[in-house]
Amino acid sequence: MPNILVSKSDTRLRGEVVLTGSKSESNRALIMQALSEEPISIKNLSEAADTVTLDSLLKGRERNPVLDVGPAGTAMRFLTAFCAVTPGEWTLTGSQRMKERPIGILVDALRQLGAEITYLEKEGFPPMKISGRQLNRAEEVSVPGNISSQYISALLMIAPVLPNGLRIHLTGQVASRPYIEMTLAMMDELQVRHEWRGNTIHIAPQRYRAATLTIEPDWSGASYWYSMAALSEEVELTLPYLKEHSLQGDRAISSIMTQFGVKTAFLGDGIRLSRNHPEAGRAAAGNQGQEIDFIHCPDLAQTVLSCCAALRRSASFTGLESLKIKETDRVAALRNELGKFGADLIENEAGDRWTLDASRVQVPESAPLIHTYDDHRMAMALAPLAIRMGPVEIEDKDVVAKSYPGFWDDLRKLGFELSTL
Repeated sequence: MPNILVSKSDTRLRGEVVLTGSKSESNRALIMQALSEEPISIKNLSEAADTVTLDSLLKGRERNPVLDVGPAGTAMRFLTAFCAVTPGEWTLTGSQRMKERPIGILVDALRQLGAEITYLEKEGFPPMKISGRQLNRAEEVSVPGNISSQYISALLMIAPVLPNGLRIHLTGQVASRPYIEMTLAMMDELQVRHEWRGNTIHIAPQRYRAATLTIEPDWSGASYWYSMAALSEEVELTLPYLKEHSLQGDRAISSIMTQFGVKTAFLGDGIRLSRNHPEAGRAAAGNQGQEIDFIHCPDLAQTVLSCCAALRRSASFTGLESLKIKETDRVAALRNELGKFGADLIENEAGDRWTLDASRVQVPESAPLIHTYDDHRMAMALAPLAIRMGPVEIEDKDVVAKSYPGFWDDLRKLGFELSTL
């Protein structure tokens, strides 16, 4: 795949960017639509490759029982539960990296409910053979809350169609809680009610009701523009249709970036980003010792850590544990790529706290090659560094299609210079 050279000749960021629909909301909407006996329409469905893949697999499943999700992790988790309750014989597989991403916790929970799932290669990992059936062996399961909220959301979405409903006990600390709340809020829009007391969620047997789900633009996609705003000196950027009271956990980027000099004005039809003052980014370089917790918004970590490095802003971070089982080991990938600018990402012995030492960051003599590790967020988190660090070469420019296919076009519209290599 071709690489792309990203540069920017000034530090101004002005214009408007219309983001695609949220991948997280879209993928949930598609599963609920497929589970429903009543018609559910979806507006502003995401253009992300993961959503396109899931939509295609759901629409074509009656013709082809082999469901290949490629690198789409959300699709793998959601389809595992969906296939378990959908009559038929299904083979669920994916890319080589997908075969290295664990699925055992979800499969164990489904088996407790009566699912028939067989691993075809390595125990605890895709690919799998799934015999879809009515699940009525048990009415409750216990699931670790600190591994992946997608396991929990997958179980929640099938819960109303189970003959006895489902009670889910979340053990330990609950990570990415906003994503669980997103799932429940969308189900509520379809008149599926739940009860959440303590660490137990109960959903009685019921029906998804006919409705229209309108997908909000993607706050994860917005996060890259927040990073660009933090790295720029003059900012007047509008992102239409984003909501102040969003279902998406990554809406947290608006509060995180206030510490980087970025101000968010919530309008009736979107948001406008500006700088508190032109020197905010430079002043941030001297602000040491900050700590940011990503336990509920791990997809923001690459963006914020990269921004910190470019601002020469040392900081500490928690809540990065789940990054190691994403599209790549994102902690190791960040350590490698930010190291090319002189930053050092250090993990403590307990593996629950990371420190970014940005004291030796400097502009490279020539454009560094940024490896993306087949991870869309590595490309989009590092590209904004061109504003402060000079030109950067991003490996495999098409990797962004997984969640934000128009990313490079939007950068070009906002004054970035791009060259395909």
